Amino acid sequence: MRVFLNILFWSLIISLFYGLYLKENEPSNKSEILIGFSVFTLSFLYLPVFLYHRYKGKDLTKYTLDYKKLKKKE
Repeated sequence: MRVFLNILFWSLIISLFYGLYLKENEPSNKSEILIGFSVFTLSFLYLPVFLYHRYKGKDLTKYTLDYKKLKKKE
């Protein structure tokens, strides 16, 4: 999973910068589509998969704030 995430991340970053490069040199719809697709994929595909991979199997109760923890601090 880690290798897949690395490959996906770097390929999306490269395509984003390639779209920005194309926009500077020859403005066309192709560059706009490439930039938009890269940002969309990073936001709605990569980020949820990355978060699932990082938090899978972790105890998240120690990071939540509840009434008992607030009472302990006082």
